[in-house]
Amino acid sequence: MSSCSPEEHARLDSLVAGVASGDQHAFAQLYDALSPLAFGVIIQVLGDNSLAEEVLQEVFVEVWNKADSFDPERGHARTWVGRIAHSRGIDRLRAHNASVRRDDAEFVLGERIRSIDVENEALANVEGKRLRAAVDTIGEPHRTAVLLTFFDGLSHAELAETTNVPLGTAKTRVRDGVRKLAAVWGRGEAHHE
Repeated sequence: MSSCSPEEHARLDSLVAGVASGDQHAFAQLYDALSPLAFGVIIQVLGDNSLAEEVLQEVFVEVWNKADSFDPERGHARTWVGRIAHSRGIDRLRAHNASVRRDDAEFVLGERIRSIDVENEALANVEGKRLRAAVDTIGEPHRTAVLLTFFDGLSHAELAETTNVPLGTAKTRVRDGVRKLAAVWGRGEAHHE
């Protein structure tokens, strides 16, 4: 990264000092001098021009914001900007790769969930149709007792009141209806195997 003369290094270092004091003209000169270098570093890391252009902007925003942390005793401005460009390029590459992995994982998970939902819905429809058909075969008054209790959610007391029968009769109808339904369902299960 150090392919410039000592005079050029000194000029760039002083431009960073100017940027640290808020000199926009110094910033523009520094950008013109070092943006090709920074862009080259970023493109080597990312291999994508549009991403590299975005990162280049981030690099020079950081240069503007952190110019006061530049220490010419630890290295030249050219090296400092190149290091920032490399770091931001690596950060963007990691973020991009993580985003791609996350999007891929979400897509696969979404497809699995949709597949499971479709299978469950199909099974529920088949089972629901079979159950309704089985309930229809158990006859009255058991059919009504089972439908009102299990499908409409009525308690035994509410069933007795709704059907105008004693509580004991309502309970018996539900119990007998469930037994008949279990017998019909069992035959239906054997028939569908």
